[in-house]
Amino acid sequence: MASESVGHAFLVSFPGQGHVNPLLRLGKRLASRGLLVTFSAPEYIGRVMRKASDMNNEPIPVGTGFIRFEFFSDGWGEDEPRRYDLDVYLTQLEFVGGDLLPKMLKRHAEEGRPVTCLINNPFIPWVSDVADTLRIPNAMLWVQSCACFSAYYHYFHQIVPFPNETDTEIEVQLPFMPLLKHDEIPSFLYPTTPYPFLRRAILGQYKNLSKPFCVLMDTFHELEQDVIEYMSKLCPIKPVGPLFKDPKARDSNVRGDFIKAADDCIEWLDSKPLSSVVYISFGSVVYLKQEQVDEIAFGLLGSEVSFLWVMRPTIEGQSGLEPLVLPEGFLERAGETGRIVQWSPQERVLAHESVACFVTHCGWNSTMEALSSGVPVVAFPQWGDQVTDAKYLVDVFRVGVRMCRGEAEGRVVRRDEVERCLREATGGEVAAEIKRNALEWKRAAEEAVAEGGSSDRNMQDFVDEVMRRSLGVTVKSAPTV
Repeated sequence: MASESVGHAFLVSFPGQGHVNPLLRLGKRLASRGLLVTFSAPEYIGRVMRKASDMNNEPIPVGTGFIRFEFFSDGWGEDEPRRYDLDVYLTQLEFVGGDLLPKMLKRHAEEGRPVTCLINNPFIPWVSDVADTLRIPNAMLWVQSCACFSAYYHYFHQIVPFPNETDTEIEVQLPFMPLLKHDEIPSFLYPTTPYPFLRRAILGQYKNLSKPFCVLMDTFHELEQDVIEYMSKLCPIKPVGPLFKDPKARDSNVRGDFIKAADDCIEWLDSKPLSSVVYISFGSVVYLKQEQVDEIAFGLLGSEVSFLWVMRPTIEGQSGLEPLVLPEGFLERAGETGRIVQWSPQERVLAHESVACFVTHCGWNSTMEALSSGVPVVAFPQWGDQVTDAKYLVDVFRVGVRMCRGEAEGRVVRRDEVERCLREATGGEVAAEIKRNALEWKRAAEEAVAEGGSSDRNMQDFVDEVMRRSLGVTVKSAPTV
């Protein structure tokens, strides 16, 4: 395992659930093809992951390779509240990580397992700088759609007009993409976004886009064929998804959950009829107002569907967020038709035959999991890439119905709309059509990751390139200050 003849991929993740999941899945796929993989992130996330997943420090065999975990200090104490201010935290992470990471990599080389490829995901573009300084080959895993990658690319290079302070409702036409209304572009690009620091963080990767020798994407060629082929002429893109569905790398003992998933979700689903349950989850970050939670709850009761609802607990110390509660008497009225959990094994839930549709915030991880599992969606996007993903799910992939247009609408979706969307997605002609389309995408996803499929070939090409480049890797000493 520690031999210099084994390629060693060192993965550095931004400490968010939506970033950890795809990067860890990539790590498992690389390990399954014979590489030694080290997964790294700030230590406070390591503590959370160990608690939720019974993780230890021993290398774990996956396929013909191994995966191990190595976390690093972000320089702050365990309960530091400034971590919830991402604008401040991203700066701290770059300052500390830029110093610690070269030392970690040098130690690996001294111990006989030199890192032959350094891989990061968005929000931490400084990892590419470290790789460049140490002359280690660098790749980046893009954790959104290729369509969103194209939107950011064209915005960064000012190739086409985007909404601005003087023309806020301009429509955006990007090559090989549908016309996007102003509220369908990734919302961080909107001039009045409340998250300008996230726009800066993402665009920071575009300043460094010449440094990675490969941009891996958790998508597949058949899903976004035209825009992938177009962007491949501008960047060294390799679609290798859906990462969670690779048959060679499945290992239930290697997970990156921040919250322990409910153990009895699947048992509860087993007790329900075929295609009868609505699964509801808004991911790891989206926070809904109490009034919206109430309307969804009453819409569920009105629709008379069975439901499995993930209500993530509010994180202690996260300023301004009040714990959410269900309406009085809701659970009693729902009875055995409903189940509330704090977190779920989402991949297994979406694969279950009792699930009829997925009410989702349309984050890319959830989007890929739904498409690849053949599950129709009810689109409930809020911000970021979610609004663009919702556009694709409903109008391009044609696997869902739209419940809202995003946070920018500034409205609460009322219970009658919730009920209408649930009924439309679970019964009748619309439900039958989007289910047919969803099953077609499931088939395409399975073919992409099967032996000889488009993503399988791209993944093997990448591993071969890492191994080829590993023959000449030497870790340059970190500069002294």
